[in-house]
Amino acid sequence: MRKLEEDQVGKGTWGSSLKGYIKCTYQDLIRVLGEPTYSDPSGDNKVQKEWIVEYNKKVFTIYDWKTFDPEYTMTELDEFHIGGKTSAYDFIRKLEEMIKGE
Repeated sequence: MRKLEEDQVGKGTWGSSLKGYIKCTYQDLIRVLGEPTYSDPSGDNKVQKEWIVEYNKKVFTIYDWKTFDPEYTMTELDEFHIGGKTSAYDFIRKLEEMIKGE
């Protein structure tokens, strides 16, 4: 599993959609993945923070959705959306293990 930087993403997330959720905090994600790939709000302000992650040669996104407030995302949000083009079951399970320290 590796977090992609902005210049590595390209068109990797085009066509992705919601595949699931993960119960965790912003600080949990920072601890296991580092800073978000995108730290500025999206153009429509629906996403404040987003990580783009490659796992088993597939690209997944982890993002807040319609919080409209970066401070809320960083301090209070406890569930993030997972996006992708294929099933995210294995990815979510692995990410949960990493967050729990397993």
